[in-house]
Amino acid sequence: MEGEGVVESISPVIVSRPERRGRSWSGIAESAALPFVWLLVIVFFGVMRPETFLSFSNFQSIFGTQAPLLVLAVAILLPLTAGDYDLSAASILVLSSLVVGILNVEAHWPIIFALLAAIAVGGVVGAINGFLIVILRVDSFIATLGMGTFLSGIALWISGSNTITGISTSYSNWTISNRWLGLSLMFYYGLGIMIVVWYVLEYTSTGRRMLFVGQNQNVARLSGVSVGRSRWFALIGAGVLSAVAGILYAGMLGAADPSSGLSFLLPAFAAAFLGATTIKPGRFNALGTFIAVYFLSTGVNGLTAMGASSFAQDLFYGGGLVVAVAAAQLVKRRGAA
Repeated sequence: MEGEGVVESISPVIVSRPERRGRSWSGIAESAALPFVWLLVIVFFGVMRPETFLSFSNFQSIFGTQAPLLVLAVAILLPLTAGDYDLSAASILVLSSLVVGILNVEAHWPIIFALLAAIAVGGVVGAINGFLIVILRVDSFIATLGMGTFLSGIALWISGSNTITGISTSYSNWTISNRWLGLSLMFYYGLGIMIVVWYVLEYTSTGRRMLFVGQNQNVARLSGVSVGRSRWFALIGAGVLSAVAGILYAGMLGAADPSSGLSFLLPAFAAAFLGATTIKPGRFNALGTFIAVYFLSTGVNGLTAMGASSFAQDLFYGGGLVVAVAAAQLVKRRGAA
């Protein structure tokens, strides 16, 4: 694959067989640390609140309602892999959900066309982000922060700061109401999207080029990789997937409001960075993000079951982001040593 051989030849590491074995075992332990901690969290809350935390309905709550967050976290994973930030993702989620609500409820569009229009909006915003960052060379942090604020203003404007209710019940049936193996279909949509992104990042030349660009843009450019194209593709992909997260959120609520979805941004980044400490430590990866989303959801759910106040969620997600970023940096430094 293009660029892959160059990555391997940049910094060859020659170690003895005992060192390789030692690193292998430590690598396995490092990769499995988060799943192990997740298991400990389940055991802890299960012992403390067995009647509520270990109930099947609670299991359904943990796994059946996090698809919008999972898809949003996977969305921001794409630009992160290519070395950029997308702080507009949650605003795209909100705007796309409102597009569904306005077109379906107020303009009486069939739900399928409303959904496609919302996804198209996400792709357009992602393309604009790419233009600002790749062509005009605005820092991704600044560009997407400004875009997110701009989109939030549009969301308040087109909704009149009101919640839009009455989205087609048939759509809600195919997201949150209908179940398979006890879990809402929305869970499987999120799982499927995660698997597709995992495959793209791990097994396609496009994904490998994005990874190469994220590691070192100058080296990637000198090696013949189109850095701008890879970054632009990542940002458009993030916009599309953020819009998908928004339409799932609208289906879950059966409505669309101009503000509540903004709270997903911090947990999504916490999950993405925490996911970079597991499965493939030091790399943003979709499977690690999947585990991190449900680890964080389990922690918040357990604290709620123990009677913690609503601020516990902010404490858990905020603390999780700080710990995740610090841990990801430590893993990255160890890998470079």
